[in-house]
Amino acid sequence: MKKKAVALRYERTRDLAPKVVAKGAGKVAERIVRTAKDANVTVYEDEHLAQLLMGLELDSVIPEDMYQAVAEVLSYVYQAGTGKS
Repeated sequence: MKKKAVALRYERTRDLAPKVVAKGAGKVAERIVRTAKDANVTVYEDEHLAQLLMGLELDSVIPEDMYQAVAEVLSYVYQAGTGKS
């Protein structure tokens, strides 16, 4: 199975909910992860969640049924100190 990666953006003052800003599999996924790490953005790995998020369109907000799972990711990122409010 090819590696998958999804990048989310959530700015409380700008977004109603987290938004998919990049996604891809294989080499594209590797580039997304490398770009994030190069920018000192925390990378969170969850194959199941990545698979679910891959089904969303670019620039779409996540659906309510994914809020809890994505909230856990955001909590992890904020605790790691790289989340932006």
